[in-house]
Amino acid sequence: MARELAATRQRMQREVADLNDALAAYRSAADLLRDPTTRVVMLRGVGPSPGATGRVIWNQAAGGQLFAANLPSVPQGKAYVLWMIGAGSPRPAGVFRVDAEGRATHHVAPAEGGEPVEAFAVTLEPERGVPAPTGPRVLASAK
Repeated sequence: MARELAATRQRMQREVADLNDALAAYRSAADLLRDPTTRVVMLRGVGPSPGATGRVIWNQAAGGQLFAANLPSVPQGKAYVLWMIGAGSPRPAGVFRVDAEGRATHHVAPAEGGEPVEAFAVTLEPERGVPAPTGPRVLASAK
């Protein structure tokens, strides 16, 4: 009974941590949406993930929040990378994974130097990240 209780406690602690992470992401999104300069960038599935969807709630000064859905799980050693696209080469905006249902949220820091971001894309890359996109695109800004 003590082992069952300990296992239940650990499971509940993980669930509470996951819920707190989700709450923080939603609060961040709500804060961003209060600013009239914030825009919502729609992402559509491309390449191997045509059914995937996403949104980036983006504020040039404050950064943003990515919400993605219907992305397939990734093989061992791989992860998704969000890219900011503006003038020049795409810039990495972080590595993220999806949950068992193909959903993800990811905080996006403002672009270095305040460079304007015009679009976003997501590629499948090595989990350590890469300085430039090398893998297949799975999400791209809708046109």
